[in-house]
Amino acid sequence: MNIEIFRDYCLAKPGVTEGFPFDETTLVFKVMEKMFTLANLDGDLFVNLKCDPEKAVSLREEYPAIKPGYHMNKKHWNTINIDGSVPDSLIFQLTDHSYELVVDSMTKIKKEQLKKLKNKNV
Repeated sequence: MNIEIFRDYCLAKPGVTEGFPFDETTLVFKVMEKMFTLANLDGDLFVNLKCDPEKAVSLREEYPAIKPGYHMNKKHWNTINIDGSVPDSLIFQLTDHSYELVVDSMTKIKKEQLKKLKNKNV
């Protein structure tokens, strides 16, 4: 996987925007203004994804390329080194999981706005 494929996957989701709020090498993806992933563009490709805490621990045990979230809440975020050792299909599943965790935590108003966006794209 490369950054273009990851970027396209993220941007295809309803309500997603991208930006560089921290620096010029950290690409952040947000759904309805709430971050669900970020990618390091400097050097090796790493992505941070939000994750259920129990699932996060089991993923770290199974895959050496998955570590506690770098510069993030280590209980709720994982950093994945995109080095080919974690299957792309799993990275996509974990991206979906992160997106859904963030959506689930949104206010009712934000969820309704997102629902309208989803319906527009159908």
